[in-house]
Amino acid sequence: MGYSIQPVQIWTNGQASQGNFIEASIVNDNLSNYAQFYWVISNVTTDQDGAESKSALAQGNTTISGADYTAWGESQDINLAAYQYICSQLNLTLIA
Repeated sequence: MGYSIQPVQIWTNGQASQGNFIEASIVNDNLSNYAQFYWVISNVTTDQDGAESKSALAQGNTTISGADYTAWGESQDINLAAYQYICSQLNLTLIA
């Protein structure tokens, strides 16, 4: 699972690359008031035969707590809400 994002330039291995996809997972959730997400921003391309290739460009962790954690837990689609939160923290535009 993952979502497209508005393309963003990422400096990696001495050159600028374009990230256009984000994937995330939960690293830790205390089921009370705190969770930690692991995220990866990748460049996804599709060749002329429709085969998709993905190369990771950046990765990291983001935490959610307090009122944001509560709002996330009350969302109708907590998976989408997690991606929306992560993208807001990374200043990325999610394309859902």
